[in-house]
Amino acid sequence: MGAQYLDGLNDAQRLAVEHGTQGGGCPPLLVIAGAGSGKTNTLAHRVAHLVATGADPRRILLMTFSRRAAAEMTSRAGRILARALGESGRAMAEALQWSGTFHAMSARLLREYAPEIGLDPAFTILDREDSADLMALVRGELGLGKTEKRFPMKGTCLSIYSRAVNAQDELEPVLGRHFPWCAMWADELRGLFQAYVGAKQRQGVLDYDDLLLYLAQLCGEPAFAAHIGARFDHVLVDEYQDTNRLQAAILLGLKPSGEGVTVVGDDAQSIYSFRAATIRNILDFPSSFHPPARVVTLERNYRSTDTILAAANDVIGLSSERFTKNLWTDRQSQEKPAIVVVRDEQAQAGFIAESVLAQREDGLALKDQAVLFRTSHHSGPVEVELTRRNIPFVKFGGLKFLESAHVKDLLAVLRFAENPRDRVAGFRVLRLMEGIGPATAGKALDLVAAAAVPEAAVEAFPAPPRADRAWTDFARAFGLLRSGAVPWPAELAAARSWYEPHLERRFEDPETRLADLVQLESIAAAAPSRQRFLVDLTLDPPDATSAEAGAPLLDEDYLILSTIHSAKGQEWRSVYVLNVVDGCIPSDMSTGRADEIEEERRLLYVGMTRARDRLQLVVPQRFYTHGQASRGDRHVYAARTRFIPSALLDRFDLTHWPKAPQAAEEGRSGEPRPAIDIAARMRAMWGTG
Repeated sequence: MGAQYLDGLNDAQRLAVEHGTQGGGCPPLLVIAGAGSGKTNTLAHRVAHLVATGADPRRILLMTFSRRAAAEMTSRAGRILARALGESGRAMAEALQWSGTFHAMSARLLREYAPEIGLDPAFTILDREDSADLMALVRGELGLGKTEKRFPMKGTCLSIYSRAVNAQDELEPVLGRHFPWCAMWADELRGLFQAYVGAKQRQGVLDYDDLLLYLAQLCGEPAFAAHIGARFDHVLVDEYQDTNRLQAAILLGLKPSGEGVTVVGDDAQSIYSFRAATIRNILDFPSSFHPPARVVTLERNYRSTDTILAAANDVIGLSSERFTKNLWTDRQSQEKPAIVVVRDEQAQAGFIAESVLAQREDGLALKDQAVLFRTSHHSGPVEVELTRRNIPFVKFGGLKFLESAHVKDLLAVLRFAENPRDRVAGFRVLRLMEGIGPATAGKALDLVAAAAVPEAAVEAFPAPPRADRAWTDFARAFGLLRSGAVPWPAELAAARSWYEPHLERRFEDPETRLADLVQLESIAAAAPSRQRFLVDLTLDPPDATSAEAGAPLLDEDYLILSTIHSAKGQEWRSVYVLNVVDGCIPSDMSTGRADEIEEERRLLYVGMTRARDRLQLVVPQRFYTHGQASRGDRHVYAARTRFIPSALLDRFDLTHWPKAPQAAEEGRSGEPRPAIDIAARMRAMWGTG
């Protein structure tokens, strides 16, 4: 069988795709995929080629970092297989049943093995906000909110817990490195986390971290690991530089020999340590096996011009430890990336607005331009200036669809019906009804959790007179959802029917919020069951327009504003990077250790490599203290980022903005204003007359 479907790959990509498919086993493979080097295309071709050369698609495990990425990967593999095998190729692609995020694959496996590891197969999954709420309940029960000194709030407690779990680190080192202001509470936090784990187990719920932790524990048992690992001939992991220690432990537990393992990533784009990701996973991957894994490096860049790549290569080339690679491209350009020096953040905003409009007049759509920044608040002055000039923009980040109160209310109804021991969901639902206070809700939840038939316990509960009608309606709806008499997704419509009166009573804009619930029903239609819907929605929630800070004014075009973290994996023809100064990049909060500084260097590299044709790094010289820009002149001077030392300046065009004196510095006619010797007048004030 020919392999013409691989003809579009370059030599390095083809080497990675064909690895281990020509007999003799399939030893471990690490693909170092530089920015813009066709990583997704290569991985999709590898999946397709494995199937085309005889691999059973049902025995391929593909793990990505979003459900959307998994869907894109399998869709591409299907198109490639269709070219290779004809119509049967699409059917083979549809048999790729094990593709998704680490968390989703973990949830699926844990449900299968639940009875053997002390889990209820009907467990529900808490999202981050619900996890924080449960942490708050336990915190309150332990009296930790009544200490003489300030005890960490629920969100901080959850962050500490999550960091320790995902990094597989002891509590004290985690506190010392990442939460030093909480170090005095180590003993109390340990007790809180123990109680938090107990509460989750009693209620039959798992949080995000449990999904990885339970599976890592399962894969740490040789018998279980061998049983699960034997289900898959090939395990492929995307974005391996963004994995944490738990995820690496799962992979190495499933395939300790490395046979059939492919991981793809770029150490130069490892920028998620705040989520406990560690660059050590990808750096140490080859030596994790004996003999070491094969390393294939993709160095041809299909995105950026040669001048942008030369500058980015030199910036990342100063890293203390990395896989050696030097990106190259056929895209030649005479325009170097620019370092634009401006007076302050207000001038930076003016430069961005003026330059964006000028490029638009030259034919470059606003959507082809992006303004990137280290931290969300860095874009504040730019947003004001864009609004003032009526330049539409969309900012990536902000409130997510599932974080809306009304959406969480309706999902809580479904989660409580799915798992009546889920105290967080149950408490939220019962408190929706007028006349049901915290004490009454607690009593009802205790009875429901202890009952053999939860719906009977709800129906028999003596609700307060004020809540009698509402409780009767709820008991009827709860019984209907528990009975299975209503097929999915009609269950969601039944839950919404019960919730609508409470929606109208609690919110001033029920019509708008009702539209969100209708959208939720359309999402539900794609899920095969309530359980699957709740799992998928919790682990990979969709964004809605509320995920954008500012609608694009109903315009056909709008500028993109984004943090560098959110921009990873994206590209634009023209890119501006704000505040390329020490204190911002690197952040003054991330200069305590060498590894933190190195991650900040990689962050700048990621920002630079988003640009296709034009890159401008903006360097404000002054930063005003809070509130001073318009009322005073208290400021500090900023230095260009340490990641672009003088030795690299020949890679850039150094410019200043504005390039000419402002009109305000001249007379209205354009003639210089007459000189006045104010200093002489001041001296004369104190003369003897």
